[in-house]
Amino acid sequence: MPTTLRIEHPITDYQTWRGAFDSFAAAREQAGVQQHRVLLPVDDERYVTVDLDFATVEAAQRFLAFLQTTVWSDPDRAPALVGAPRTRILSSP
Repeated sequence: MPTTLRIEHPITDYQTWRGAFDSFAAAREQAGVQQHRVLLPVDDERYVTVDLDFATVEAAQRFLAFLQTTVWSDPDRAPALVGAPRTRILSSP
């Protein structure tokens, strides 16, 4: 079942955040991310929403666990992150 991991969080600076996001391209590919979208609110340049598409719920759950334990827990790997990201795993009805 097609599944999307949606991530939302405040950031300090988009360019710094984007550099960190891009540095994990290989990890996203290995985890089975089929497509991704980065969206910024038109009224808030210090907030980002990311949609990561997976083939299964389980793949999305595994990648979320990787983000929580390996990326977001280390300020050097998530230099522009402010606070804890809000996440949801979504699927089509």
